[in-house]
Amino acid sequence: MGKIVVGVIGTGFIGPAHIEALRRLPNVEVTALADVDEATAKAKAESLGVEHAYGDYRKLLAREDVQAVHICTPNYLHFQMSRDALNAGKHVVCEKPLAVDEKEAAELVELAAQKKLVNAVHFNIRYYPLMRQVKLMVEKGEIGRIFSVHGSYLQDWLFYATDYNWRLEKKLSGRSRAVADIGSHWMDLIEHISGLRITEVFADFATFHKTRRKPLVPVETYAGKILSPEDYQDIPIDTEDYATMVFHFENGAHGALTVSQVSAGRKNRISFELDGSKEAVAWESENPNSIWIGKRDGNNQVMMKDPSLVYPEVRKLISFPGGHNEAFPDTSKQMFRELYDYIAAGGKGRPPFPTFEDGLRELTLCERILTSKDKGAWVRV
Repeated sequence: MGKIVVGVIGTGFIGPAHIEALRRLPNVEVTALADVDEATAKAKAESLGVEHAYGDYRKLLAREDVQAVHICTPNYLHFQMSRDALNAGKHVVCEKPLAVDEKEAAELVELAAQKKLVNAVHFNIRYYPLMRQVKLMVEKGEIGRIFSVHGSYLQDWLFYATDYNWRLEKKLSGRSRAVADIGSHWMDLIEHISGLRITEVFADFATFHKTRRKPLVPVETYAGKILSPEDYQDIPIDTEDYATMVFHFENGAHGALTVSQVSAGRKNRISFELDGSKEAVAWESENPNSIWIGKRDGNNQVMMKDPSLVYPEVRKLISFPGGHNEAFPDTSKQMFRELYDYIAAGGKGRPPFPTFEDGLRELTLCERILTSKDKGAWVRV
């Protein structure tokens, strides 16, 4: 069987992560990439060992051999590039958020269905093996009726007023930053593993750095150097550093999520606890190969990621024996493996991976959260 030929658009942090994960699959070949201009694209292609490079992503889409495209660009480009890729007859894997608003995402869902093309959003957190174990524990009734869900997603990469990134600018990332960027991962994960839909939200936002200092020179040119005051421009910030959301779920459960990109020492920590009528289960991403199981009458437990301990349905997401840790890079590999096996099998049946419909769902949640923040009131989803 021939390999599925793939192109990647965007080569910042996440584009190379996609390429690395794709190269770990036996039935996929990454043949081309595109970036902001031809010189940058060629330099990136050389450093990543990709054969073809384009400064215009449309030239990549015009390649007849490319069957699928991964879109790894800033948020405001996702809609146009996904639409162009679908119209070019390509399967599409898009970074989250799928678009900058609900209307654009709904259009992509409809177009993908019309074109009968496989589509996915990179909600890779689902693919830590123990997340599938938790999902099955819920489905098999081990947790019981879920009373509450609570957790956080904390980072510190925007801790200082001199920390700057395109995600801080609404015109590039959309109206929400922390919630859309990292909160969307948590909400997707929780709805996925709990099987419960969020029905109502109440949100509180905060922007602690009202002004940030944007470097006027590229990061690469001053890494490790001390900048002088004239190397910065003061930029007003109107996206959130922090947010807390309170949720109601469809079964009557309550929940809460805190997201922050200014929590010192928290490099990239996702955590949650599901509290059920039989037991509780908790997990956090900085210790991804174990889950805590809480008991009312008896000893609490810690379950390790081990093929011999998990449900049989989970084993296909585990590549190594117990005690051999698997983490963030492996989540993309496992998601893409399910996706490309699905494409190779003809795309029949319900996709096992997150699709554009899941991307639309997260944008719906984010827009209701923004409405709640603006009104200072509970908002139905």
